Amino acid sequence: MALKIGTRGSPLALAQAYETRDLLQANVPALAEEGAVEIVEIKTTGDKIQDRRLSEVGGKGVFTKELDDALFDGRIDVAAHSMKDVPTWLPDGILLPTMLEREDVRDVFISPKAASFADLPDGSVIGTTSPRRQAIILAKYPNLKITLFRGNVQTRLRKLDEGEADATMLALAGLNRLDMSHIATRIMEPEDMLPSAGQGAIGLTCREDDSATLDFITVLDHLPTSICVNAERAMLDVLGGTCHTPIAGYAQLDDGMKNLRIRGIVAEPDGTKVWSGERFGPVADTYAMATDLGAELRASAGEAYFEALAE
Repeated sequence: MALKIGTRGSPLALAQAYETRDLLQANVPALAEEGAVEIVEIKTTGDKIQDRRLSEVGGKGVFTKELDDALFDGRIDVAAHSMKDVPTWLPDGILLPTMLEREDVRDVFISPKAASFADLPDGSVIGTTSPRRQAIILAKYPNLKITLFRGNVQTRLRKLDEGEADATMLALAGLNRLDMSHIATRIMEPEDMLPSAGQGAIGLTCREDDSATLDFITVLDHLPTSICVNAERAMLDVLGGTCHTPIAGYAQLDDGMKNLRIRGIVAEPDGTKVWSGERFGPVADTYAMATDLGAELRASAGEAYFEALAE
């Protein structure tokens, strides 16, 4: 019987699922034969509803709930996720034991009209649904405007071509996986656009009681990626952020995995206030550093900030 990998049906999600399949077949002898691994497309609520922000239709979980359901009822054995879409909590009975080696974490600026945000005229429209990108853009360029830009990579690029916006932003990791990095007008460094927690990483989930699948997929876990992404998620968990909340988080290993640096940002959606912080120290202290940074940012923004965004 084939091992079934569940995935959303977008071109990028499928590319990630095929990457997972190829790695499993290359690294797990029991799955090496043709047909031993099958890709199963699952339509999620987040993919079905394209005219509203994620926060209005259930938050990050709209991309994972149906995949969790498919794991529980046995339609799939593994779910492949973009880690930036995975909530910091997982349903009882679901494990996240594996993260594949992280792709480039950076965002890219795409525009047919300008080389960068600084080159756009006052009043230019940026298409995005990311509160993080919106807040960071408006903090630096309050003369720009934001419009809703939901959909997969191809949909967003079509909207840009049709003139619905003057520029947009996408994750470089996704473009690399789709062999489309050439469309980037400008690659944004983390110092200018701090990434979303988990950006660029693929996570694999399975049922807790499925020991055979667990043995298969743990072979693929990339330890440096797991350390960094789990640090970002620990910070995010303390912040209790929702899809309303402009939060960025990025962890990097240094000195041959001896030390870790983690940076975080919380901002007002309109960019009028930005709170930032960072920690650096031994990898052994990763969780403590990440949660401490989350607590600092939460205290800086204040509870009223999070209560207002949750309404």
